[in-house]
Amino acid sequence: MPPTLASLVHHSALKLTVRAGGGRLDVPVRWAHVSELADPVPYMEGGELLLITALKLDAEDPEAMRRYVRRLAKAGVVGLGFAVGVNYEEIPGALVDAAEEEGLPLLEVPRRTPFLAISKAVSAAIAADQYRAVTAGFAAQRELTRQALTEGPEGLLGALAAQVNGWAALYDASGAVVAAAPGWAGRRAARLTAEVERLRERTAPASAVVGSGAADRPEHDDRHDDRVELHSLGTGRRPRAALAVGTASAPGTAERYAVHSAIALLTLTTERSRPLHAAQQRIGAAVLRMLLAGEPDHARAVAGDLYGDLLDAPFRVIVAEAASASRAHADPSARGSAGAAEGPHARAALAARPAGDPFGGLVEAIES
Repeated sequence: MPPTLASLVHHSALKLTVRAGGGRLDVPVRWAHVSELADPVPYMEGGELLLITALKLDAEDPEAMRRYVRRLAKAGVVGLGFAVGVNYEEIPGALVDAAEEEGLPLLEVPRRTPFLAISKAVSAAIAADQYRAVTAGFAAQRELTRQALTEGPEGLLGALAAQVNGWAALYDASGAVVAAAPGWAGRRAARLTAEVERLRERTAPASAVVGSGAADRPEHDDRHDDRVELHSLGTGRRPRAALAVGTASAPGTAERYAVHSAIALLTLTTERSRPLHAAQQRIGAAVLRMLLAGEPDHARAVAGDLYGDLLDAPFRVIVAEAASASRAHADPSARGSAGAAEGPHARAALAARPAGDPFGGLVEAIES
């Protein structure tokens, strides 16, 4: 967790005292900044603890303090630290009242606590939080890698969903959901196929942030909407797959490490599976050719454990096709309408089939 005003107040070495806005001390502090300007707002980014001695302020003027505090609050300043014993022996009541009215936390800084000590405390807490996030990210990377090696993409998605406290889904090149975790996320992911299609039209690597409803969320889960990140997978110009990650809010540093690790691992898996799939197709075609050539022993040796036990010879193969396919083969002009109903494998077999050689066409279809 990043440092908060509460953690600074509880810091034993700083000796800070809350004088106003005690109900908003859980706000994260992005930085501690010193400024004696009457209007420091142009130099604020939001999330700062502003430290002042009121060198150029009339801190006893109620109207001036209301305007000053109101500007700070609108600029996103999360707290005001006032050093006593420098220009004022105590915090003027006008500033205390203005801060209480605006709900801006006001901290009294004793004279013995230099502003530099507060800045160092904030910086050290931010650095410690970043170190914890990086360490958690590396631990998540190791767990995702272990799951990818032992359980495959399904295990990786489960580990990723746990790391980001949300859900994750994997899409194939056509935009269909291949796997999702937890189990209820499958229907949620299916609703994003249109967004996945649009992502595939962009040059990889590409990413997008979309929304998703909560109709399929379990009753015990009270989040009403998800922030969903889509990431393309693959090293080519056209994505070969996509990853969706749904979370309640923008991921933190550790969660971001986990998402990037998942992208790298799934990309590696996707790219490695392409030549493996092609090799399996070539082996299948070779086994079929051996069977058709009357060499079952050689076919059985090549098939090995890939396809399981093969049938003993002799073989009888029956090839059946729809009547529309027969007409299309006899009449090329009718092939277009028949092919639409047959699917790509039937069309490939039909187009490649030499006259009187249905087995040759079957082998060509498998090879393609």
